[in-house]
Amino acid sequence: MGCDGGTIPKRHELVKGPRKVEKVDKVAELVARWFYCALSQEKLRRPIVACELGRLYNKDAVIEYLLDKSPDKTPMESASHIKSIKNVTELQLVDNPAWAGDKESIKGDKYDDLQAARFICPVVGLEMNGRHRFCFLRNCGCVFSERALKEIKAEVCHK
Repeated sequence: MGCDGGTIPKRHELVKGPRKVEKVDKVAELVARWFYCALSQEKLRRPIVACELGRLYNKDAVIEYLLDKSPDKTPMESASHIKSIKNVTELQLVDNPAWAGDKESIKGDKYDDLQAARFICPVVGLEMNGRHRFCFLRNCGCVFSERALKEIKAEVCHK
């Protein structure tokens, strides 16, 4: 009912303000960037390649994308800059000994610790989970943390 004399509405009750913009969860965005392929949205599995923008892809997903010549192919925004397999670099990643994601049998009742990373920096030992910046060398594909590259101060691969 309302406005029958029993209540006096205030301005904030009558005027609807602008809607609040939904914020993206930073942790979920990092998990999506570092644990899933940017093209197929599947979990990253070896061989893993990266483009010059730093996005990670499964190599087979990139090959399928490049081989699909059908006219009704929907353009993928995350891979529109990839024109050939030469535009991506295969990464030489170092496994994290503390990560037990694929080693356990999956029964369905399992907690996935998304803070533990699958790969680490071979020099410093930082986990590749999105909290720290990582770089890769285009000529060999070795992946290092930015902190390790600052400490080494060399333009060549440590291997």
